[in-house]
Amino acid sequence: MESVLLIIAGFIIGSFGTLIGAGGGFILVPLLLIFYPQLGPELTTAISIAVVSVNAISGTAAYAKSGRIDYKAGIMFAAFTIPGSILGVLTVKYIPHEVFNTIFGILLLVLSVFLFFKNNKNNVVPAYTPPCSGKKTSTLTDAAGVTYCYSYNQTIGNVLSVVVGFISPLLGIGGGIIHVPAMVNWLKFPVHIATATSHFILAVMATVSVLTHAYNGTYENPETVHMILYLAIGVVPGSQLGAYFSHRLKSHVILRVLSACLVVVGLRILIC
Repeated sequence: MESVLLIIAGFIIGSFGTLIGAGGGFILVPLLLIFYPQLGPELTTAISIAVVSVNAISGTAAYAKSGRIDYKAGIMFAAFTIPGSILGVLTVKYIPHEVFNTIFGILLLVLSVFLFFKNNKNNVVPAYTPPCSGKKTSTLTDAAGVTYCYSYNQTIGNVLSVVVGFISPLLGIGGGIIHVPAMVNWLKFPVHIATATSHFILAVMATVSVLTHAYNGTYENPETVHMILYLAIGVVPGSQLGAYFSHRLKSHVILRVLSACLVVVGLRILIC
């Protein structure tokens, strides 16, 4: 029965995580904290980041078909997440359980409030914005024939990626839940490009975190491996479903879904 519940949880995580480009760790970590409190922060985040890696790889394959991944920006940002992600894996073992829960819950609530008041139909970044001098400009056309043109500050993006790379394995949330809002609001990426590109970045970053955990022996327990496998079975089809619906939702709807999810999860973590 437990295996069936894990597969169902994986499907939900894959669907919502891919829909908003966040990987799904923000759903899985609370579930593990609530139903498996004995795991502790290090094993909880290790399991979550492994599932996030599977979700991100599967979701990226689906997003690649849509033509909305900015590979130039994605490869650069992914490279800057690597040192941060390795440091995050090495740091998480030193964080007390209560402190971990508090940090995680507050972070989600802050992000949710920011998104709720910052984003609406009128201020979401349009598909086309005039190129800005001194900034990196990207132009791409997706599979539906929509052309996106936008400019962003690459230096800020690189610094942000290091921070996201550190926080991701530290909290086991994947990083997309921070990267997507930041790419939209600070770097001015169109939302659909931000979610797809974030998933690509996440696939690289989460895989590096998993390899680091494996090197440290975090996955030696067979029960841990079985839990990851059952979750992954649900995650793969869920991520395909999430990518499918992401093409059919308005930008501001995706951001509002993200904001609502953050509120619910953040409050639950703080009171659990």
